[in-house]
Amino acid sequence: MARRRGWDGQPPVTDEEASQRIVATAVKLIAESGSDVSIAEVAESLGVIRQTVYRYFPTADALMHAAAVASVDEFLDRLAEAVRGISDPAEAMTEGVLYTLEEVTRTPHLGILLTEPHRSAHTPTLASDEAQAFGMRMITRFDVDWAQYGYDEAALRELVEFTLRTMLSFFVAPNDPVRSRDDLRRFIRRWLGGAILAQRDVR
Repeated sequence: MARRRGWDGQPPVTDEEASQRIVATAVKLIAESGSDVSIAEVAESLGVIRQTVYRYFPTADALMHAAAVASVDEFLDRLAEAVRGISDPAEAMTEGVLYTLEEVTRTPHLGILLTEPHRSAHTPTLASDEAQAFGMRMITRFDVDWAQYGYDEAALRELVEFTLRTMLSFFVAPNDPVRSRDDLRRFIRRWLGGAILAQRDVR
């Protein structure tokens, strides 16, 4: 019997290629399983030993973070489609938050970008620079004329931080399953949406 060869018989030429292939494999396995994966699972799928994966990603969290970053563009494309045509900022943010909460449930590694600051005892803020940048990329894809509602870049960054903190609360204490999707939408629209529209009165 022929011995199984790692990397599908085509070892990576560079460390960068190896890292990319490891991440791509992790993303594929996460999509198939709907949950985070282990270093051992990724190594087995690649046909390499765990130490090979550890060379590039010292922990499973580091690999999941890389998988989340690699998935951002695809997620943002889906988010943009979900809120396409909604010009009211309160409605757009409500749908965006609702979509993101549901998407993180389906693809949990994306939540790392939002929850990692909370998970680390050494991080002093809930909204890290990376999470803020992720949030800004989300919000600027909306079909909303933010300036019309009193938002300059500084105000948008504050809105992103406020929204991230709101979503983080749902990750820490998930929505009551008794509350329907429509009820959750109304809850988010009433309180988050109300705060968003109030910006016009403080210019």
